[in-house]
Parts: sequence; C-alpha cells; structure tokens
Amino acid sequence: MILNPKFPLYLPGVENSNNDNVTIIGASLREDITILGYFVSSNGGLEIRIQNEYNTKDYTSFSDILRKFIQDNQLDNVKRLAVAVPGPVINGKSSPARLGWDLDIEEYTRDFGFEKGDMLNDLEASAYGMGLLEDSDLDPIYTGGHLEKGNVAILAPGNGLGEAGYFFDGKNLRPFATEGGHSEFSPRTNVEVEFYQFLNNIYGIVSWENVLSKTGLFNIYRFLRDVKRHPEPEWLAERLNGGNFVEEIYKAAVEDDVLICKIALDTFVEFLAREANNLVLKLKATGGLLIAGDIPQVIREYIDKGKFYDKFKISDKMEALLKSTPIYLIKQNHTALKGAALYTAYYQN
Repeated sequence: MILNPKFPLYLPGVENSNNDNVTIIGASLREDITILGYFVSSNGGLEIRIQNEYNTKDYTSFSDILRKFIQDNQLDNVKRLAVAVPGPVINGKSSPARLGWDLDIEEYTRDFGFEKGDMLNDLEASAYGMGLLEDSDLDPIYTGGHLEKGNVAILAPGNGLGEAGYFFDGKNLRPFATEGGHSEFSPRTNVEVEFYQFLNNIYGIVSWENVLSKTGLFNIYRFLRDVKRHPEPEWLAERLNGGNFVEEIYKAAVEDDVLICKIALDTFVEFLAREANNLVLKLKATGGLLIAGDIPQVIREYIDKGKFYDKFKISDKMEALLKSTPIYLIKQNHTALKGAALYTAYYQN
C-alpha cells in the first residue's frame, strides 16, 4: 500500500530510513468487531501481512484481544502499536462510551514491550488511512476530477457519527479529530419538528448521531412506523428482528419496493446532505468532502447523487462555496486500521 498523491499527508517520518522495515500492530476498536493487523513499513507505505477480527463483546479488555492476536499469530518483538478508538483521545487515554473500557496507550506500550505506541480517534485514523486509497476507491458525487487545495471534511455514519477533517497548511493535509457528531440536531420542516419531538422524548438532548447512525436510521424508521403510521409488512418485521438492520432496510427498499423503507432511506440521505453542508461550512472545507462509514457503503447504489448534491448546496449566503466543493463517497473499508499503522510508522522522525 503506497500513498495516493491526491492526499499529500503530513508525515515527516517518511524521509527517515529508520522508519522502514518496522513491524507494527494496528488495531481498530469498535463496539461489535475489533480488527487487528500486523504491518511492516516500507518506502513510505505499508505492507499488511496478517489481519484478524475479534468479537469485541467476548473480551473484557483490549489487552485481552491484543494478547490473543499476538498468541494466535506467534508474533515476537513487534516494535510499534497503533490503536484507533471510537471516542476522544486525551493525553494517550480514552474511555469510549460504546466500549465501556478505559484505554491507556502507555499501559499497552509498557506491558507488551513495544518501543512506541500511539492512540488516535478512529476517524482521525481513517483520515490517515484514506491516504492509502486508490483512485478506484473514490466514487465521485460531484468533482472536477481531483481534490482541490484547501481543508477537507470527512463525514462517516456507522455505529456512531464520525466527523473529522484535514487542515491544509499550504503544502500538506493534516488530519484532526472532532466530536461534531454530538452537536445538536436542528429540524427545518414541520415533519422534522415532529421527528425532533419524538427523539427529544427518548434522548432529551437530540444529537446528529441520533439521526445519522445505525441507531439513527432505526429512529427514522420507527418514527415513520409509529408516529406517521406508515405500514410495516409482517415479513419485514421478522427480517428486521433477525438480520442486519441497515442491510435489510436497503434490500426491502430496492428489491421489494417497500414504501416505508424507501422513505426512511430518502430521509436519511437528505439529513446526510444537510450535515455534510454544516460540516463543510464549519471547516471551510473548500478542498473537498469525503463521505465514509459503514452505512454509505451499504446504501451507496441507492444514493441519488444529483439529489444529494442539490440538498447539499442549499445555503443562506454560501451556495457558491458549497457548489464548488468536490464530494466523494469512499468505497474502501478498514481505513482506520491502516491509517493508525501509517501514523505510527511515519508521523514522527
């Protein structure tokens, strides 16, 4: 895996030959599946040699998963550790609400004998990992053919709502994390006010994550079913109880033409365009918008790019800025895993 020139990442350690042929364990922690990989750095890129997945809920700590990965693959004397976590990282520590674990990179580095360890927010790690994408991994919604010079925004709905960005320093892109997914959702229409009140009764404070996530799609669906009284076929209720909710909604909309599912997806995509607009304006992301995350990957073929772009560019005074922003859907998965490893390989000299 080599760096894509469309993503001129700030990685000063690329010039240092001491960072070549370094062994690295990368980890991407999620509430459902934790993914670990064994990497070797080479010529400013990475070679992944092993990748395993573990059911997060089967373990009581990240240390247990890390130990099993090392034992499973008979790894010895690995030099560096890189961990991507679904929450804020402060001074090498994190306590992600969805995991229920207290994480400390210094503890793992010491206990397992690594020479160097880094912990990043998962979407910041994904931002580094996108530097390893090939052009075929970028599905354009609106673009002149390449990312422009300027800040770049990243929006990633999945288990939660990830939001991050790249600061463009005039030469390089420098990824940074945000917790913007927890900013408050604001309704625009009368129906959205009803939706807001529905969510307010459940959550109190209603965040964008309550709307744009796997739980958010369920919230939209049950609002349509329970409040707006759209009929739910019995066979669909059975399917939703036993399967992957996002995939089942998508299949019912596309293959079975179920109206409530089509409205749910249309509503989700419109909200996605709205929050994409918000994020681009707040970051002044004239360099582009990247849409990642599990949900867009599942529903990518459903998204009407023209309608998304039309909803995205609506603004009181900033339509010209929004209309010129390149937008890409990211088709690749596991960018957090690769990005964390890339960061720990080359961020520092």
